[in-house]
Amino acid sequence: MIKFIIKLLDKLNTLVYRSSLNKMGKKSTLCYPSRIDEGYNIEIDESVYIRSNSWLITLKKEAAGSSLKIGSNTYIGRNAHFVALKKVVIENDVLIADNVYLSDNFHEYRDITIPVKDQEVKFKKEVVIGKQSWLGENVCVIGASIGKHSIIGANSVVISDIPDYSIAVGSPAKVIKRYDFDLKDWVKVNS
Repeated sequence: MIKFIIKLLDKLNTLVYRSSLNKMGKKSTLCYPSRIDEGYNIEIDESVYIRSNSWLITLKKEAAGSSLKIGSNTYIGRNAHFVALKKVVIENDVLIADNVYLSDNFHEYRDITIPVKDQEVKFKKEVVIGKQSWLGENVCVIGASIGKHSIIGANSVVISDIPDYSIAVGSPAKVIKRYDFDLKDWVKVNS
């Protein structure tokens, strides 16, 4: 009975937010409870599953607005927090674990006479999560892109671009392995 009620709440939550989004593909689910702000700038393709307590935000500051796009067949874990000032893109077939933060911006902090929370939100760089990638638990990506079929280890902070077919870990995240197409295996990278 409880599973039925949870599924019903998920379907209702998806239905409620569907009309506020720019696009919501077939067979996509936004689990209850979740929150969307400025949904008219958000596109969710087909067969996307977004777990509970997620918060998707676009901040319309620029004249052209902002956009947050989530590609098809993507799974997003609980407590996801995605913020787009200009552009955040998650390509197809991406796996995102719980508690992942994606943002193309940061709070200004330089003026010590003003609390950080009251300072301007500034664009850093657009975020693109390449297709078939996997982001582990508690990963933060701030103004950086991740190449296709790359893996970011749990608790990593990504502040610079990660190339295709890479495994990166740490804070800040560093590439520790790359896929070698000749050897058909993941190979350690010399530091």
